[in-house]
Amino acid sequence: DTMNYFPIKNRPCRIMWSQRDPTARRSGVGNIFIKNLAPSIDSKDLHDTFSLFGNILSCKVACDIEGNSKGYGFVHFETRESAESAIEKVNNMEIAGRPVSVQPYVAPAHRNKNTEWTNVYVKNIPREWSVDTLNRLFEEHGEIQSSIIVEKDGVS
Repeated sequence: DTMNYFPIKNRPCRIMWSQRDPTARRSGVGNIFIKNLAPSIDSKDLHDTFSLFGNILSCKVACDIEGNSKGYGFVHFETRESAESAIEKVNNMEIAGRPVSVQPYVAPAHRNKNTEWTNVYVKNIPREWSVDTLNRLFEEHGEIQSSIIVEKDGVS
């Protein structure tokens, strides 16, 4: 607890119990994926936010080579129930002024390899639009799995 996330050569040190049997890690049970994290959120902040839901085996915010957040992270809970509770309570909640998406982690090998892309990126929408306004505009074209309005430097 004392040294976890303590900076060593300007990089946070992550300390966790050794898992000699990789079965739990590979199964993905209890592992969640969080996206749309504010740049100010680091691994310790993520750990502090999600520790309310159960024992955390691993927690990390993905960063680029310069140490800047990529806007997403992972939390691996000891139990499936803890992960499900975190998803239920934190999904679409605002953290540091941004609504985050929290969902079960799906390993790349198990992701849908459908060659039809379903993501749509929309730029320069009016500032007064809400996510509901955006959804109403696009829902006539099909079911919306998730949507979010992201601001960068005050511009959506």
